[in-house]
Formats: sequence, C-alpha cells, structure tokens
Amino acid sequence: MTLITRRSALGLALAAPFVAGGASAQAPWPTRPIRLVIPFSAGGGGDSSARPLAAKMGEILGQTVIVENRTGGNAVVAASAVLQAPRDGYTFLVDAANQITNPLLLRDLPFDYAQSFLPVTQTARFPQVLAVRADFPAQTIAEFIAHVRANPGRVSCGTPPAAGAGHLALALLEQRAGIRLLHAPYRGGADAARDIMGGQIDSMILTSSTARAPIETGRARPLALTGAERLPTLPNVPTLAESGFPGFDMDDWNGLFAPAGTPQMVIVRMQAAVSEAARDAGVLARMAPLGTVLGGQSTEAFAAWIANQREVVARVIREANITLG
Repeated sequence: MTLITRRSALGLALAAPFVAGGASAQAPWPTRPIRLVIPFSAGGGGDSSARPLAAKMGEILGQTVIVENRTGGNAVVAASAVLQAPRDGYTFLVDAANQITNPLLLRDLPFDYAQSFLPVTQTARFPQVLAVRADFPAQTIAEFIAHVRANPGRVSCGTPPAAGAGHLALALLEQRAGIRLLHAPYRGGADAARDIMGGQIDSMILTSSTARAPIETGRARPLALTGAERLPTLPNVPTLAESGFPGFDMDDWNGLFAPAGTPQMVIVRMQAAVSEAARDAGVLARMAPLGTVLGGQSTEAFAAWIANQREVVARVIREANITLG
C-alpha cells in the first residue's frame, strides 16, 4: 500500500492544473473540417493552386479541407471573414501580396495585417517573365535596358493589374536600372498577352503560365524572369538577379496565414501538411502545366521573406508613387 504524505498530496494538488493544461494542449486536432478562405474567384490561378493542395492536405490531416472563395474589397473581405472566426485552428487565410500592399494602398483598414495574421508558409509561387514583342529591337535583357534608357517613357510595358505583382516588378526594375517605361495596366493578364501578340504593346511582365501562348507561338520573346530562380520550362531565360540586379525577387505568390491567437501546435502541423502536399507527385503533376511552383518552406523562412518583402515593396510603392486609382 502506498502512503501519501501531506507534503506529497500538496505537490499533487499544485501539479494538477499543469497536467490538465498539458492534456488540453495536446487535445486531438483536427476533429472537424478546416476552412481555407481565399480572396480569389473560382477558376483563377490562386484558386486553381489552392484546391489540389487542400485536397491532399485533407488526406494528410484526416479531415476535409474546404476552400471558400470570398472575393471583394481588394481581398479585405476574405481577411475580415477569417478574423471574425474563432481562433481555434479551423479557419485560415490564403492570401497574396495584398498582405503587404493593402496597408500601403488602402485607407481606414479595419485591422493591422502584420499584427492580425501569422505567416504559416508559402503555398505557391507564380513566376513572372519579362517578354518583348517578336520584332522588338532587343535580344537580351541588357539590350532591352539600353534601348529603354535611350528612349525614356516611349517603350510600353503591360502588367495586370495596377499595383499588382507585375506592376511592382516593373517599378522595381525601373528603380534598379535607372530607366523609365510607359506603364500599360490591364484588368487581366490574358488581355496583355493578346495585345503583345497583336503588337499593341512593346513588352509585358506576366506570369509564365499567362505568357506561355505568346512565347510558344513566337509572337513574344522572353528576356528575363523576375523571381530568384530560373524555371525548368524556360531553362535558357536568366533571372534579373543574375543579369546585373542581385537580390531581385518579385514574383506573384500565395501564402497561408493564421489569425493571431491560433495555437502554435496547429500552425506547426499546418505547415507540415502544406509541405508534404506540395511534394506529392499527383499535386505536382496538376500544377506543372500552370507553371506554378509549390511552396511549403518553414514558417521561420516564410516569415523572414515576408518581412523583407514588406521593406522592398514599401520602398517601391513610395518611390514609384503607385496607387490603386
């Protein structure tokens, strides 16, 4: 028979809350479907990359992962919906550069993006390519910059839309290279692709998937990529970073964000689920034709990248006087 002394009984009583708290912290998760709220319309690039990932994540986590489209308000509607939900690990936001640009471009936001959301991991990257019309008098990015420098404000460049990732890449290139282009904003990338094929614009910065038709038909010539890495689908096209602009990195992207207050254990498991799903052969096969590069890097790496992007984008928007109007 075990004897419990007064001192040991007191020790057990004091330890009880911590034992209970530890059990609560290790409670099973998830026990019901998880929502990924996205500000993109159904069928678009962001939606098309989120759904295969979500389906595979559901298999990994053992619960359905639902993709919910909440468009409007320059992505503020989706973000607000996530912040209004309980912070219990069952509602997340899949966002894009709006996380960084909205605080710089919109007035009277109802929340602070940096304080309200926790970066989990990048879900996808959409590489952008700078291309010129087929008869443009430049065969390389160096020749393009030299031509633009000799013709300031006369060489047009189409990007979708104003203040979007393409526009930011254009403005950053202008600042880094000391050149001035004639910006042609489009509502969508398909419109810019159509116009470069028709010769209405001189150049464009579009995602590689949207630029695919003009490039493959020979009606546009790719000169450089705006991201940090070359693409397997365009192996001979250099990055701007390796073409005289070290550190240049301005692709379109999507990332997974948790509302502040979400349990850390949940964030760890969600990052791991995205990482595993992004390496799945079936998911990769679906994304390859779209030119999408899947993410899944560590939360620490993604958070550091976001912090750096905030600094770069703030400087670009300020110096280029970019607005949504």
